Amino acid sequence: MNSTEVLELVDDLIFAKTGKHLEDLQKDVLKGTIEGKTYSDIAEDSGFSESHVKNVGQELWNLLSLILGEKISKTNFKGICEKIKRQNFSSAIILGNCHTNPTANTNNINIFPVNIFPDRERYCSATLTRSPTYLENSQESKNQPQLYLAEAPKIFNFYDRSSELTTLENWILKDSSRLIALLGISGIGKTTLTLQLIKQIKTNFNYIIYRSLRFSPTLDETLTKLLKKFPQEADISQNIETKISQLLNYLNQYRCLIILDDLQMLFCSGKIAGQYQTESENYQIFFQLIAEMNHQSCLILNSREKPIEIAQLETKNNSVRSLILSNLGLGAKQILDNHKLSDEETWENLIDIYQGNPRWIEFTATMIQELFDSSVAKFLQWEKVILSESLVAELDKIFPRITQNEQTIIIQLAQENQPVTLHQIDKTVELSTSDLLNSIQSLKRRLLLDIKQEDKTTYFSLNPVLKQYVIWKEEER
Repeated sequence: MNSTEVLELVDDLIFAKTGKHLEDLQKDVLKGTIEGKTYSDIAEDSGFSESHVKNVGQELWNLLSLILGEKISKTNFKGICEKIKRQNFSSAIILGNCHTNPTANTNNINIFPVNIFPDRERYCSATLTRSPTYLENSQESKNQPQLYLAEAPKIFNFYDRSSELTTLENWILKDSSRLIALLGISGIGKTTLTLQLIKQIKTNFNYIIYRSLRFSPTLDETLTKLLKKFPQEADISQNIETKISQLLNYLNQYRCLIILDDLQMLFCSGKIAGQYQTESENYQIFFQLIAEMNHQSCLILNSREKPIEIAQLETKNNSVRSLILSNLGLGAKQILDNHKLSDEETWENLIDIYQGNPRWIEFTATMIQELFDSSVAKFLQWEKVILSESLVAELDKIFPRITQNEQTIIIQLAQENQPVTLHQIDKTVELSTSDLLNSIQSLKRRLLLDIKQEDKTTYFSLNPVLKQYVIWKEEER
């Protein structure tokens, strides 16, 4: 039997049993199985996670086993199909041979005659005892979302962010927030946190979709990609306004969680933070509609820079929130422990210097392993903050994006030995008041400033890593 014949046969059987046709992912599993593909191959082709594909596959085999009265699995499914082909059974003949065991639960239907499957009665007896469990699992499977996470990176380690997870979960599930900006400097763990959040709350959604904006796709391209994940009652419109309307309808019809990562790639380089490139300006309107229109879904934006419209919307719209992901704190000790570093009494100092940033600490821990005999104490004997090549490359992605006025302020702050006030900065840089204030606001949206309040006065400074980087870059000039 070819894959088309198999799909038709199985669809008829399942429809006769459940009143429902095969879903797209179930078809992908069947087709992939006939073609000898692994679950990993099917997951890659379909855009779902491998674990989700396995779950769908197992539920499908269980259902077919219950219908056919024969143990069905991914391993023997192709052989079962060949057996059906040899006996020249169509779905109509199979369904015509259905009979219900008079002593059995009526949920168990035996389809094949005994001479086709000699072990049918033995297997049916076993499935009878399992059928209530199966039905229970089938009910639970209705709460399993359609997961589209093919673009998401693989997460190997998750460090303690329980407080942030609780906050996000409450905003989404209890407060019904429609638009959330998850903000943080590069490497702080925004994507990792989002993917961990999905694991915790996925059963509350019908669809969960992750998309990266790292290559600056147009809104039209992003909308098309998103709309393709939903069941299509009509063709996707070529008109962008209609596409937005279609997506909003889906967000209202289904409960969806959509994550758009790397939002900062839509912003202009060399302009104030959060200013969209010309070809991306309509994203701003789209996000405003997500925030203002009534629907039951949530859009999470991961970004290194706070979008200007988020800053404006969250002051007047309770369904719009932003969360700044900061220092991992002592949870970062797990990274150092994973690298088997010594001198645990000095770890907290190292974590403070590198701002509890998981990626920065990971880079530094590797250097300590390779050059300092895994001794944190030896590493800290150096007077200057040491920046590994990997860490410098990470910071090189950030600083070319800032404006000339922001650079002026950053360079001045790098020369200061202690936090300074806005008035003190004004005295040392040659900028107009307007340029100074706008640049400070922009640096704040980029999360590049350390800001603290003391005696009703605001103080500004750079963290040790950024300070050392700026000094090093100035020395290179």
